[in-house]
Amino acid sequence: MHVVMSARGKRRTALAGAALCLTLAAAPGPAAQASPAAPRAGSADAAATCSLRQNQPHRDTLGNAFSLDLYCDNLVSDTFGRPAFNAPVTGRLKLSPSWFVCWTEGDAAPDGNKVWYYTQGDEVVSLPGIKGWGMVPARVVETQKHPYPGLPRCPWF
Repeated sequence: MHVVMSARGKRRTALAGAALCLTLAAAPGPAAQASPAAPRAGSADAAATCSLRQNQPHRDTLGNAFSLDLYCDNLVSDTFGRPAFNAPVTGRLKLSPSWFVCWTEGDAAPDGNKVWYYTQGDEVVSLPGIKGWGMVPARVVETQKHPYPGLPRCPWF
């Protein structure tokens, strides 16, 4: 497993674990759904490109550290404080490609997929102490298989 629990390290990295979920569960959140996805210009015919990258240090605001990420094309989306569409929106993915450090299961999307990926948004929307860390539904990550093979499951779910 590529997860290292430590109190030190860089601030940018993975999901704010069980403590984040507890914090966000208590926070009022909009009954929002993932933002309508706006694909990048010219991406309609382009094949999604994804790769697992080793030695990519990421650390979330709770100190969870990750050394592996999935670097993949993605759609514009809100990041949610937990894998649920009614969770607080913590950030927003605006750029592509992005990195994702782990996955878990949560609310089913309209297509029935329950996989969600953990990342840090490009923009902070609410709960500034979390710095945009959150979950995005699988449909945001432009890959053929969910969860992506080789990407670890988030350890706190």
